[in-house]
Amino acid sequence: MRLDGYGLFVKNMATMIQFYRDVLGFEIKEDENTDNVYLLKDGTLFLLYGRNDFEKLTSKRYEYLTGVNAHSEMALYVDTYEEVDKQYKNAIDHGATSLLEPTTEPWGQRTCFIADPEGNIIEIGSWNKPYEEKDL
Repeated sequence: MRLDGYGLFVKNMATMIQFYRDVLGFEIKEDENTDNVYLLKDGTLFLLYGRNDFEKLTSKRYEYLTGVNAHSEMALYVDTYEEVDKQYKNAIDHGATSLLEPTTEPWGQRTCFIADPEGNIIEIGSWNKPYEEKDL
């Protein structure tokens, strides 16, 4: 099996599309007025499923967390420490919740944590080198 994508079950589709597309730079792959919206980030499919639509599809009801939920984390990488600070500020200015302001950790990574408008945790980090060199 290969990882094809990652999905979130969202309450407010318009808000989440705006955040991931306009704030974090995900590319939208289709009309945003569909039940499930596909976005693309660095070759990975990112899916936004409307909660009600998914429940109709599966004929089941689900429980959803409110507030910040710590069930998963998505990590985004930028090439420089300065970009961590810039992207953090941009996200906060556009509705994200701050969980950890940009911090340079003892192991050399600069990182921060935010929550998207529905409480999903996102890390923005850098080793202050291009992505292709970060694990060398």
